[in-house]
Amino acid sequence: MKLADVLVRPIITEKVNTQMERNSRYTFEVGHAANKLEIKKAVEEFYGVKVAEVNTVVVPAKNKTRYTKAGFLSGRKPSYKKAIVTLAEGDSIDLFSM
Repeated sequence: MKLADVLVRPIITEKVNTQMERNSRYTFEVGHAANKLEIKKAVEEFYGVKVAEVNTVVVPAKNKTRYTKAGFLSGRKPSYKKAIVTLAEGDSIDLFSM
C-alpha cells in the first residue's frame, strides 16, 4: 500500500484538540487496509516526527433519517478507520499552519 493512501485526513474535534495539547496524541482518518506499521511509517515520513504508539479503531456505519417536505429521507453514513497516534516526548505536529 502506498504511503499516500494510508493517511486520508486529520480529524479535528474538541476532544482531539484536548488530547493534542495534553498528551501529544493526534487522530487521523486512515485507509481500511492500513495497519499500524504502515500508519507509523506514514506519519513519521509526512510530518518528520517520532511516533511512540499507534491505536486503531474502526468506526461503524450509522443509519441517518431526516424529515423534509418530501417526507422522510433515509440514508447511511459510511464506516471508516481512524488511528490515534501518540508522539514521542518533545515532538508535535502543527496541523493549523496551512
